[in-house]
Amino acid sequence: MDTIETLKIIASMEDHGQRLDRVLASHAPQVSRSRFQGLIVGGHISPARDSSYKVKEGDVFYVTIPPAEEAVPKPQKIAIDVVYEDDDLLVVNKSANMVVHPAAGNRDGTLVNALLAHCGDRLSGIGGVKRPGIVHRLDKETSGLMVVAKNDIAHHGLSEQLAARTLKRVYQAIVFGAVSPSSGRIETQIGRSKTNRKKMAVLASGGRTAVTYYKKLEGFGMLASLVECRLETGRTHQIRVHLAHIRHWLVGDPVYGRGSVEKFLRLNKADPALFTAMLGFPRQALHAVALEFIHPISKDRVRLTAELPEDMQGLLCVLRKTGQER
Repeated sequence: MDTIETLKIIASMEDHGQRLDRVLASHAPQVSRSRFQGLIVGGHISPARDSSYKVKEGDVFYVTIPPAEEAVPKPQKIAIDVVYEDDDLLVVNKSANMVVHPAAGNRDGTLVNALLAHCGDRLSGIGGVKRPGIVHRLDKETSGLMVVAKNDIAHHGLSEQLAARTLKRVYQAIVFGAVSPSSGRIETQIGRSKTNRKKMAVLASGGRTAVTYYKKLEGFGMLASLVECRLETGRTHQIRVHLAHIRHWLVGDPVYGRGSVEKFLRLNKADPALFTAMLGFPRQALHAVALEFIHPISKDRVRLTAELPEDMQGLLCVLRKTGQER
């Protein structure tokens, strides 16, 4: 929103006894409930009330919505691969080694910086700030598809699908070892490692439930497998932790299982070229290949795919030459 907007909202019989923030959001779905809560606190609602105020039938409220503030991160002209875009959202094929959000150590050069430049004035604001709404994240080294909202209503709708587990994400990974059984379901509790707070771990108690479905797509003797992973939940490092848990560490993963893989390759007498290719792979071999969701505005089903990037395809070529199952 580039100009001040004023809404007049009259409470109906169905609104009687409901919280004010809920009523306002139901009458103006283009503005999120959390945004209304901020407007109430900021004194933009007349007459002044708390968010928890119980509305009475016939109550009249005037809401002044100021233009969205400029985002703190600065727009930067950075090339990004946009595979789908409309007025409400876009889907990008994130490259490996791109951080999603600015943070300590990565103040700029992030996907958010790139999206701010790409979208420009087409962003109407998420929570009152001109910024892209990141619905789900990928690790810095993970490549592949991410959906991003351009406004509050799209962000809310996509986030609801993520919470309801109806936003479907499919990944492909190259892992060490011959995956057996060839498909299965991994369910554990995942939380912070008790020995290294920078890592996540499978916990005997505590943590949060995490569910991953996997299927082997291609095998390369005892040395490696190409697997597909489908997420039912979306915990931090979930695929990496779950595959390490069943002792099929991601090739190139700098955190999980790194100390075990060189010994594994030596014991299995890996071809020297393959040994070098697998140990030298520069990032975790994980790519988000497919994304499916219901468009929050049009209600159409959207399904998008992105083929494996060149680095993973190159590793597969080496594996097929030297480690193919007989």
